[in-house]
Amino acid sequence: MIKRLPLSILVGVLIVGYSAQTTHAQTKDNTTLAKTILADSRLDTIQARALRLLTGFAAGTTYGEVWIRDFNTFIKGSLQVLPPEKVKDMLLLFFKMQGDNGDIVDGVIDKHKANVGYQYRYSALAPEWAAHKNTVETDQESSLVQAVKKYIDVTGDHSILTEKIGGKTVLQRIEHAFEYILKDRWSAKYGLVTGATTIDWGDVQPETGWGVAINDKTKWAVDIYDNAMFVIALQDFLAMKPATYHPQKNWQEIANGIRKNVRKYLWQSNTQKYIPHIYLNGSPFSTSFNENEILYTGGSACAILAGFHSKKEIAAINNQMVQAAAKEKYATIGITVYPPYPAKEFPNMHPYVYQNAGDWTWFGGRMIQALTINGFTTAAWDELNPIIDRAIAHKGFYEWYDVQTGEAKGSGDFRGEAGVLYDAIKLLRTWAIKNK
Repeated sequence: MIKRLPLSILVGVLIVGYSAQTTHAQTKDNTTLAKTILADSRLDTIQARALRLLTGFAAGTTYGEVWIRDFNTFIKGSLQVLPPEKVKDMLLLFFKMQGDNGDIVDGVIDKHKANVGYQYRYSALAPEWAAHKNTVETDQESSLVQAVKKYIDVTGDHSILTEKIGGKTVLQRIEHAFEYILKDRWSAKYGLVTGATTIDWGDVQPETGWGVAINDKTKWAVDIYDNAMFVIALQDFLAMKPATYHPQKNWQEIANGIRKNVRKYLWQSNTQKYIPHIYLNGSPFSTSFNENEILYTGGSACAILAGFHSKKEIAAINNQMVQAAAKEKYATIGITVYPPYPAKEFPNMHPYVYQNAGDWTWFGGRMIQALTINGFTTAAWDELNPIIDRAIAHKGFYEWYDVQTGEAKGSGDFRGEAGVLYDAIKLLRTWAIKNK
């Protein structure tokens, strides 16, 4: 006679059985994916090309400058092919150019080559260099701190933190940079970082003219990119500072406050996306234009890297990026925003040009990293493939790509693309080795 089991026990047995089957299937799938990743020679090609390129620091062929926002994204690759001391010196140069108010410059260049229309600054601590700051951005300080953390992670050299520059240690200068953000780029009303209105992570204002500098047309705003980057920097500082060093402020509390206020003011739980901007002194756009329909991909990727999201939310964000890319023939998840801003709203950058829905591996590669770190390895691999194919087809790394024609645009030998792809592939290969 067959004994009848109570329903609760029967359900439990079925759940355990299903769970075991699912786990087994997942393990099998992981093994297959891992073998696929490890056997793909395209990844060798990309990494080898990247390392050949990362022997220099300038952003690309059309740039003489070393930009900190770019350097932050390829420093790990640089440390594979350059002496650590050379990389360290370049990091320290940005601290030597730090302003009296704590701000960090955007780019540095040999003073004899400083011939663009920037307002250059000079320092007795680095007499052969000129520097400039794109004042519409609020990511230079955060980028430098993140780059220092990556340098330490790769080299194990914590001595950089106690290097003295102009009588201040790097640790003290990092806190001075944080203070600048809290004083000059902060909304007390929202408890969030501010910047000029740009497209997502971009560095150009809407109005025509010299769009990289604050002027009388500037509309101040709060967005997700600046705040995510600042929280990553705060986390990095707290992780790398010596236990014996006592910070000037409770930076963890400030980071926690930003997380809370990002959820309160910028994240829309009903649509599972971020609003582009909160305006502090009026919007630069017409009242008939619904900016909230636009998806900000780069800032969203940085928010995931900052740890702002649950797995369910990450899946929703990624799904929106994939859907946006599917609407344009040559797009990947690197498409900057979607849909683009109309020309009448953003005359300084027309639709599908540059940061206005151009496709940037520089940020698409960061989303691949975010997916891999958070366990979405299959999605990361699937979404990396068209990016890899594109880089192979163009035989190099380019600043951005036209999603309507597939044409490579902007600077060639773009080290930002090389760096994020090198890092993304390394993450995937590390995962694959553990799961093969």
